[in-house]
Amino acid sequence: MIDQLKITGQYLLPKHLVSRLTGKIAAAKAGKLTTFLIKQFIAKFKINMDEAKHSDPVYFDTFNDFFTRELKAGARTIIEGDDNLALPVDGCVSQLGEIKAGRIFQAKGHDFSLRELLGGRDDVAAPFDDGLFSTIYLAPKDYHRIHMPITGKLEQMIFIPGDLFSVNPLTAENVPNLFARNERAVALFSTALGPMAMVLVGATIVASIETVWAGTLKADKKEIQYWDYTDKDITLEKGAEMGRFKLGSTIVALFPKDSIAFSEELQAGSVTRLGELFAKAQIEAQTSKES
Repeated sequence: MIDQLKITGQYLLPKHLVSRLTGKIAAAKAGKLTTFLIKQFIAKFKINMDEAKHSDPVYFDTFNDFFTRELKAGARTIIEGDDNLALPVDGCVSQLGEIKAGRIFQAKGHDFSLRELLGGRDDVAAPFDDGLFSTIYLAPKDYHRIHMPITGKLEQMIFIPGDLFSVNPLTAENVPNLFARNERAVALFSTALGPMAMVLVGATIVASIETVWAGTLKADKKEIQYWDYTDKDITLEKGAEMGRFKLGSTIVALFPKDSIAFSEELQAGSVTRLGELFAKAQIEAQTSKES
């Protein structure tokens, strides 16, 4: 009953207004009030500040600065080897597996359209037909910068306006089409294994989504926005930061068929740590099929 009330409340909540107001508070340089809010947040979510480059709450001018805090050197190690893909975030696996008949599994009783997730264009979705996906949820306690699983050259970015439902496990189990209805940014890369999509999904009270090449993305327009980077030389190495969330959310990583095999250690509910083994490249299997 309580869970159902929480879900109903999300439908009724003016989510964009609440998120904008939260964003203003999070961006405010409010001195002692900012420090107080940060200390309360650390205590509530039991955040390990020993991993942060700057561990003293007083250091941060805004709540956003704290929330997107940098890790200290050595706090995470990026797995070596060209055949090893690195986990892109700290978080928890929501789901991962095969994309079947153009649909991505969300939770028991729910799936959503690959094409819709990527903005509705067949040419963008086609490389990932029958491919693989991994959805990873970032809780409020997690490190909120997103890094590259593999070296890639940025080809396109798509920003898709939408709802701002929460993306926690309860909502994923109860709100149909969640990740393809929320506001999101799609970054499309070319890699040694073929195309890769990194989808950054917004959520309630997420003040903004940022990328390292475009800065803060805002839904100033109701229509989908496209950027073409094919003529730009924007290449990010494995482990390099590609973006960040101001307050928590979810990423969806997409790969072509037969390009990778996810780590056997990963399944729904698995805790993820940036830099650990995400997947193994399947180049030999791909080459043998082509021959």
